[in-house]
Amino acid sequence: MLEAPRARTSATEPPQQAFHGLQQPQGAPDEWYDPEGYQRDWYGPQRPSAPEETQGRSRHLPRTADPVADLLTDPAADSRRIAPSGEYAYADPAATGMPVTPAEGARPSGPGSAPAPGAAPEPRTEVIDRVSAEPSPAPGGRAERRRAAKGRGRRRPAATGPAAAATAAAPTAPLSRVEARRAARAAKDSPAVVASRVVGELFISLGVLMLLFVTYQLWWTNVRAEQIAGRETSKIQDEWANGDRKPGVFAPGEGFAIMHIPKLDVVVPVAEGIDKEKVLDRGMVGHYGEGSLKTAMPEDKQGNFAVAGHRNTHGEPFRYVNKLNPGDPIVVETRDAYYTYEMSSILPQTSPSNVSVIDPVPVGSTFTGPGRYITLTTCTPEFTSTYRLIVWGKMVDERPRSEGKPDALVG
Repeated sequence: MLEAPRARTSATEPPQQAFHGLQQPQGAPDEWYDPEGYQRDWYGPQRPSAPEETQGRSRHLPRTADPVADLLTDPAADSRRIAPSGEYAYADPAATGMPVTPAEGARPSGPGSAPAPGAAPEPRTEVIDRVSAEPSPAPGGRAERRRAAKGRGRRRPAATGPAAAATAAAPTAPLSRVEARRAARAAKDSPAVVASRVVGELFISLGVLMLLFVTYQLWWTNVRAEQIAGRETSKIQDEWANGDRKPGVFAPGEGFAIMHIPKLDVVVPVAEGIDKEKVLDRGMVGHYGEGSLKTAMPEDKQGNFAVAGHRNTHGEPFRYVNKLNPGDPIVVETRDAYYTYEMSSILPQTSPSNVSVIDPVPVGSTFTGPGRYITLTTCTPEFTSTYRLIVWGKMVDERPRSEGKPDALVG
């Protein structure tokens, strides 16, 4: 414990007491000293002491802007000094049980004590409050403290520090030449993997191409063929109306008639020849009129008017001819007349080389003698050209165009 400093004394003045709460002895001259004025002039305005601060033992005092004011306003301030070790030293007799005498030459402390005449005031010292448990503010300025407050409760960042830095910066041992070759060989794909990838990509490409081809065949060819056939039908009708088209021999691919199948809702132009590119693929029906396959025309008084058409794709005019029943009408319209045939029989399947089905008296039909017949040929089964499907009909009416359309087209 540190002893309280002893107050200085003079020959003409009695010594002042250094303990808190002790008053100047009665009868001592005090007209030279005004305690209240001294405190006001030297230390400024003071706050009143709380009752609990007047106890002998030092307690935790609330902080103010001036730590020296806290020291001076505390009645037990003189008994609370800072020891060399940094701890508080108590000089209160009630706390230590030991008497303390003022040291010679020391300025009396306390609110009622007065300094010796001519003595310089002691310099102010800050009191280090080691009892307070208030946390220290975050280092840095106000922005740093705000960021630190916002960061509480978030996920912890990745491990940092000397250990983590050493682990990250630890150099790996270089590979030997053999190990490097093995690593490079292991990183490369094996020939089997490369081959499987190539085959897979090839199959995918082929699949896409096949899908595009099927879309073209089943959809786009029909669109294009119907457009071409529609334009050809309009052209034939315009020529008839203007008198430009005359009966006679027609060039291959030239349209000369229009076929109506009311049950199937088919209206398709008829062109000379059965050329695939010039006639059939353009959505038209082709007449067998060349070479050994030449057949009669509708206006002939005797013979077989044989035609061919696609069953699938390219307009597919004969797709549903297998659904015709005996007696269903088939009308062929020319420049001068309407020729009406009635379906009589069907041959579901025959070889493409069986050309006898288009003879003047077709073989395999129900016809037994010469007459005016019609034969429709197409491929079967659907979407193939392995066999041929044959439909036969017999003419039942010839009506000039001047008499109007036949009943089969009017109803």
